[in-house]
Amino acid sequence: MKREIITNLFVVKFANVNGTGSASANRLFSKAVFRMGVPVSPKNIFPSNIQGLPTWYEVRINENGFLGRRGGIDVVVGMNPQSMERDIGELERGGYFVYDSSKPLDKKMLRDDIDYIGIPFTEICRTEYTDPRQQQLFRNVMYIGSLAALLNIEFDVLTGLITDQFKGKEKLIAPNVHALELGFKYAQEHFDCPIAFRVERRDNVGNKILIDGNSACGLGAVYGGATVSAWYPITPSTSVIDAFARYCRRFRVDPETGEKNFAIVQAEDELAAIGMVIGAAWNGARAFTATSGPGVSLMTEFLGLAYFAEVPTVLIDVQRAGPSTGMPTRTQQSDVLTCAYASHGDTRHICLYPSNPKECFEFTATALDLADRLQTPVIILSDLDLGMNDNMCDPLEWDDTRTYDRGKVFTAEDLDAMEKRFGRYLDVDGDGIPYRTYPGTHPTKGSFFTRGTSKDEYAVYTEAGEKYVANMDRLLRKWDTAKKLVPAPVIRKTKQPCTIGVVYFGTSEAPTLEALYHLEDLHGISLDSLGIKALPFADEIADFIEAHDYVFVVEQNRDAQMRSLLISEFDICPDQLVSLLHYDGSPITARQIRREIRDWILRTTTTPRRRGRK
Repeated sequence: MKREIITNLFVVKFANVNGTGSASANRLFSKAVFRMGVPVSPKNIFPSNIQGLPTWYEVRINENGFLGRRGGIDVVVGMNPQSMERDIGELERGGYFVYDSSKPLDKKMLRDDIDYIGIPFTEICRTEYTDPRQQQLFRNVMYIGSLAALLNIEFDVLTGLITDQFKGKEKLIAPNVHALELGFKYAQEHFDCPIAFRVERRDNVGNKILIDGNSACGLGAVYGGATVSAWYPITPSTSVIDAFARYCRRFRVDPETGEKNFAIVQAEDELAAIGMVIGAAWNGARAFTATSGPGVSLMTEFLGLAYFAEVPTVLIDVQRAGPSTGMPTRTQQSDVLTCAYASHGDTRHICLYPSNPKECFEFTATALDLADRLQTPVIILSDLDLGMNDNMCDPLEWDDTRTYDRGKVFTAEDLDAMEKRFGRYLDVDGDGIPYRTYPGTHPTKGSFFTRGTSKDEYAVYTEAGEKYVANMDRLLRKWDTAKKLVPAPVIRKTKQPCTIGVVYFGTSEAPTLEALYHLEDLHGISLDSLGIKALPFADEIADFIEAHDYVFVVEQNRDAQMRSLLISEFDICPDQLVSLLHYDGSPITARQIRREIRDWILRTTTTPRRRGRK
C-alpha cells in the first residue's frame, strides 16, 4: 500500500542514554533542518543525574511555524534499550522506529501499525573504530547520517555544520563526516529512501535565529547595563550566568588595557548571592542574580528587605518542577505565587513573563530599568523549557540611542540646590517613588539610613502606626505607577463577537496560539486570547475577563497559580475562570489545550454564569 507523504510536518524523538555524548549529535539534526529553511522546535528532556539514565531529545518540524510542543511522535530513534518499550508505545500509528539492530528486537515490542528500521550501528562502529569512546561518539553521528537519507535531509548541510562546529579543530572534521557517510550509505543501500516523513528545503525561516532563553537573558543583562552578578549554581539557571560571563568577556573588557568592567561572584548560597546583588545595587551598580525555585525560597527574606528598603534588585527565576528538590531537570510554571508575594508581610513584586528568547533579552534589559526607576525587586519568570532549549525567534535587536533609566537619583548639584531637607522615603511627585542618592555623592548632604524596619519619610526609625501605614500606602501608589511601565498584555480578538476567552503566559503562549488556530480551522470555534506579560496586571486584563462569560487560564502547575493571582488582584468571580493545567514536567502541548477547550465547550451549558468582579 502506498503511504501518504508527509513533508515538513512531523516530530522526531531521539531516545538516548544520558552521558553518551548524544546531545551534540541531536542538535546537529535540528540545526540541519533549520538551515534548510524549515522551522524547528527542539526539546531536550534529560535526567538530573550525571549519566546512565534515559534522556530524550524531541524535535518538532513544522513548516507553518508552530513552535509549541505538538504532542505525539512520528519517528523515534531508539538508542536506549532501557526506554525502548516506552519509546515504541509513544509512536503514532504509521510512525517509524529506527533502532540499533546489532541485537535482535524483543518480539513483545513489535506493533503492526508502525514500521521498523533496524541499522547495526554498534557493529559498524566496532568494525570502523577500536577506541571505545570513539565507538560511542561516532555511533551518535552515524544515526544522524542515516536520518539524512531516511528523511531527505541535504547531506551538504550536515557537513557544513560539522565544519562550522569544529572550526579551529580541523582534524576532527574528517572523522565526523566519515561517520555521517557510514550511516547515510547504509540507509540508502538497505531501505527505500526517503521514507514517508520527509524534509524539503523551504524559505520559511527568514532571518530568525535559534537561541536558548538563558543565553538571551545573559546578553540582555549586558546590554541592559549590568556589571555585577552574584549567584549560586542551580539547575536550570546556571547557564544564565555562564552566558553573562561569556558576553562580559567579549563586551566588558577594555581592548587596550585588558581591564575588566564586570564582577561575577559565586556565593556560598542563594541568600548570600542576592545579598551581594542588593549591596551592589545600593551602591549604584546594575546587578542581578539568577536561580530557580529552591533558590527563590531561600531569597525571600532579602527580597522583602529590598522591597521595604526600596533597593533595585533583579532576579531571573528559571522555573523547574517542585516543591522541594522536585524534578530539577523538568519544566513548570510553578513559582508564580512565590515570586509575586515573596517575603512575609504585605509584599508585592513586579514580575515579567517572557515567552520566547527575544523577550528574555528585552525583558532582562527592561527589568534593570524598572528596578532602578521603581527602586524595587523585579523578577523575570522564565522556565527550563525556555531557558535551556534552543528556541526559534526573531533576531535580538537593540536601539543604540537608548539610554538607561536610572530613575530618581539626586546628584551633588541637586542636593546643593535643595532648600528643604532631603527625605529618602518622601513622595515628592505623588507616584509613590521617592528620590535616592548613591553613597558618596555629597560630603554632607543626601546621606540616609537604608532601613528594613519601619521608618518615616526621612528614614528615621519609628514604630508610630500612622507612619507605617503612610509608608505602606505609598508603596501601593508605586505599585499603581508600575502598571504604566511594565510590558503590556497582548490581546488578540476574533472577527466575530466572542463570549469565551483564553489567557496564557510565558511558554504556554506558543502551544495556546496553535491550539486556538486549530480550534477555529478544524472545529469552527473562535476564541479571543490574551497573553499576560507582567505583574502588576494592566486594567486591560480585567476588562478582557469581564467582557467574556468564561475565560480559560492555561498554565503549567497543579494549583492554578495564575488563576489565583488574577482572582486576588482583580477580585474576580472564581467561577468565571476555567483552569487548563499541565504539570508532569514536560512542556504543555497544543493537542492537550485544543482537546480540553473543545471538550469543555461541548459539555458545558450555554447559560452564562455570573461574571465580573465580586
